[in-house]
Amino acid sequence: MSTVDALIVVAFIVYAVSVGLRHRRQASKNLEEYFLAGRTLSGWKAGLSMAATQFAADTPLLVTGIVAVSGIFGLWQFWIFAVTFLLMGFVLAGAWRRAGVVTDAELTEVRYGGAPAAVLRGVKAFYLGTIINCVSLGWVLFAAAKIAEPFLLWDVWLPPGLFDPLISVVEWVGLPLSIGDVNDPGVWIKTANNFISLVVILAVTGLYSATGGLRSVVATDVVQIGIMFAGTLAFTTIVVSETGGLGAMTDRVYDMFATGGPGGITPNELLAFTPGHGKDVTLTLLSLLGLLWVINSVSDGSGYLAQRSMACRSDHDAKTAAVVFTFTQVVVRSLLWLPLGIGLLLLFPPDPALPVELLQGDREATYIRGMSELLPPGLLGLMLTGMLAALASTVDTHLNWGASYWTNDLYKRFVCQAWLKREPSGRTLVWVARGSNLVILLIALMIMTQLTSINQAWQINLLFGAGLGVVQVLRWLWWRMNAWAEIAAMVVSAAVAPILLSAFGDEQQALRLLLIAAASTAAALLAVWIKGPEDRAGLTEFYRRVRPVGFWGPIAVELGETVEASAGPRRLGRALGAMALCSVTVFCLLIGIGTWLVGSPFPDWLPSRAVWVGTLLLVAVACCPLWYRLGFGGGLGSKVLTD
Repeated sequence: MSTVDALIVVAFIVYAVSVGLRHRRQASKNLEEYFLAGRTLSGWKAGLSMAATQFAADTPLLVTGIVAVSGIFGLWQFWIFAVTFLLMGFVLAGAWRRAGVVTDAELTEVRYGGAPAAVLRGVKAFYLGTIINCVSLGWVLFAAAKIAEPFLLWDVWLPPGLFDPLISVVEWVGLPLSIGDVNDPGVWIKTANNFISLVVILAVTGLYSATGGLRSVVATDVVQIGIMFAGTLAFTTIVVSETGGLGAMTDRVYDMFATGGPGGITPNELLAFTPGHGKDVTLTLLSLLGLLWVINSVSDGSGYLAQRSMACRSDHDAKTAAVVFTFTQVVVRSLLWLPLGIGLLLLFPPDPALPVELLQGDREATYIRGMSELLPPGLLGLMLTGMLAALASTVDTHLNWGASYWTNDLYKRFVCQAWLKREPSGRTLVWVARGSNLVILLIALMIMTQLTSINQAWQINLLFGAGLGVVQVLRWLWWRMNAWAEIAAMVVSAAVAPILLSAFGDEQQALRLLLIAAASTAAALLAVWIKGPEDRAGLTEFYRRVRPVGFWGPIAVELGETVEASAGPRRLGRALGAMALCSVTVFCLLIGIGTWLVGSPFPDWLPSRAVWVGTLLLVAVACCPLWYRLGFGGGLGSKVLTD
């Protein structure tokens, strides 16, 4: 890494720390200022912050590996979440704001009542804030070590008197942070390098996140995603140029892999967006992709996505945030990564003798290799800063989000209010939140060192989330949902997940997800039938406060409205229409522009690729005024939605 590259990295660090210090006084006032930026975020800032959080440092590596092994069609497992994000925006974002809660766990005691709601809140806060959050953070830190290892060479920069004792310490601890034989001294040198890199990265990220709260997180996120996009665009341009340009790149794919690419994939399978040409496409897989947007752990936006919605200054901004996030996340970054992934596959061809199970890891490593070998000084610094910024944007959100559960739901609700019978001050809670950041970091670091043993835990998390998705959406749309329904879904998911993991292999993951979603949803509906709806007083208060769309007619009548005046189903229809039409725009833009960029195969019943691309782009543009009018325009229900 050159001096220019190092200066670019240092400049970003100085900016990030200064942002945290600038916002520390406002963040210190109370929990809303610390975790929700005083509910003052504009839509575009909140949306870019969401996108920056999901623009994790390990994601481009993962995409590069999937494209090479499973083809472009394999990325639909991520793209289908565009529907989830737009469901959150058009149907639920305003409701999240109006709920007036700090965390999604707190919502359980606003939506439900009694002891079951309190138990559910505590379980969710611990599960999401500690298990899910720290495992996710541990994985991100593991990826960060892989990315930093080739570039941050502390053994070269630091004097032996400072570095050598650290090697002895990490070797004595016996937890390598690099892949290799533990008997090889080089592994411990790399471990010491990675340890210093992680300490520096986490110190900077923890400092601005803990001091400035969500305001500093969002302010740095906006800059971080800009740097990452600029660096990725430069990287993609250089890689495509090295292959001879876009047209030549497509031709080389068909020439190089005419007899089969990595894992036997054909050129058409490699470049296909549609199932007609995709690799290993089955009816079960298509069924999963058709439902994955609603059978997932964030189906209603729960987590840091809801946090950004709740931090917006208006319902309009909350919707805007979801739309900006979706287009940035699914369209813009994918169109940068696709030609990059194809180009790296051509410039660094896979070893034919490599076992199939090692292919994806080998392809992921080419992303870092390409950065190291192809980027000149300056651009390498920009790209490395972008990768570290992407890491920081993910870490800062997980710290802030996890601390919100620990502070608002565990400490304030159960330690102070339930046990000590007192109300903590706003400043006390902020200091608890700052301390929580440090504890969460330590837990995540411990998890990171055990990553080789938690693959099954990850699979259980995926299954657990699939079992809760439908229930989380229904609690907003249907007045009869109760706390016991969510508890039943959680219990069934926890019980069935290990059974499905043992009965079906990883190649049948789609079937496992569909089965657990069906079982958990059935258990929830059974609980609704047995226990009945929540107390009417609580339901009317929730309806008055949140004004949810959907099927709340009996509650609206109790508040003196007629079913027709509440217009719940019609408001829901408008919101779902906006969601569906905006999804069409997103996917048509993605497929149309993507097909043009990488030369993907087009449907056999069309005369040419140009007709296919042109049709997709026309449909995308034609849908824009329709979904904008339904989602953002006036008309039916607009007054109710903004009350």
